[in-house]
Amino acid sequence: MRRLGASPRERGSTSGATCPDIFELADGNFAVIGTDATGSLDSQLPADAARADYERIVVITRETLVRAKADIPDA
Repeated sequence: MRRLGASPRERGSTSGATCPDIFELADGNFAVIGTDATGSLDSQLPADAARADYERIVVITRETLVRAKADIPDA
């Protein structure tokens, strides 16, 4: 695994209380640490979107994704 973008500490988290993060896994998939917002966002999904019972809607900060952009492969 490797981290994409800046670490939480580099983004200003010194307490560890707010630590969204994005990792590329060895198999090429991505893992995201974020806030579980399934309960509040599930009913707002567009008609052509769905999630399985085992899937969660996770929210990360804009800064987390923007700072990871340069590390996300094009293909």
